[in-house]
Amino acid sequence: MKKVGVRWTIGHVNRRGFEALRFSIWGAWRIFGDAARYAVCVNRISPGMARELTGEVPPEVEWIGVDRREIPGALRRHLDANMAEGVGWKFAPIRLFPGLHELALDNDCILWRLPQAIERWLAMDSPVASVIAEDVRTCLGCFASLCGSEPRNSGIRGLSPGFDYLAALRKILRVHPARLRSELDEQGLQTAALQRFSAPLVVTSKEVSICSPFWPHSPEPGECGAHFVGLNAHHIAWSYYDRPADRWMHDHWTRLREILQEKIKVG
Repeated sequence: MKKVGVRWTIGHVNRRGFEALRFSIWGAWRIFGDAARYAVCVNRISPGMARELTGEVPPEVEWIGVDRREIPGALRRHLDANMAEGVGWKFAPIRLFPGLHELALDNDCILWRLPQAIERWLAMDSPVASVIAEDVRTCLGCFASLCGSEPRNSGIRGLSPGFDYLAALRKILRVHPARLRSELDEQGLQTAALQRFSAPLVVTSKEVSICSPFWPHSPEPGECGAHFVGLNAHHIAWSYYDRPADRWMHDHWTRLREILQEKIKVG
């Protein structure tokens, strides 16, 4: 019997984003193997195209096309026309594996070892057990006042079986009926919901680094993985130390790709 469901969301992102997704899927497979179910929710492009762009992954992975109708109306009406810079698609659907421990990873969040918080969460028998990741600075958008002072990142999110996540999100939106316009707003909403209705276990940034070539992010992977923030962008319209940010990102990913290949044993 499967105990874990691992899900990703992917849309019209940079080709690096699909390459990162391939590493992320294989990393999860190396950790959980056939004890888990795996699914990629695809928006704005066809599942077939997403699968082709990602490359070879375990055949057990499901590729599921989603649209805005997959997001419940109570949440959908709070999203702006740009789906909060695209991250609103993470809610399509709210739960994909409601009977399992559901682990949602950003496509650019790559694990090769199980962080302690996720290991503990999987062993818990609680209807409201949850997991979220640590960030390097507080970036919680319009929901920051509901989230406390600790920095959190929604690139990793774990929900226990039966956790009524939609109800938790709706309660936050009733208290603070804001419109989600950015990825920071999405991150703040998820953080507020988990912290208000559970006591989330936290994957530390030492274990899974918030990874990019730009301070205050870490340029190196963590002990268990790395979340390559900014990797999905088609273009970064600024410079860093008088050098285009796109060039920094390209070189950083090229260097660390070799490390990922070694850790996950994927070519």
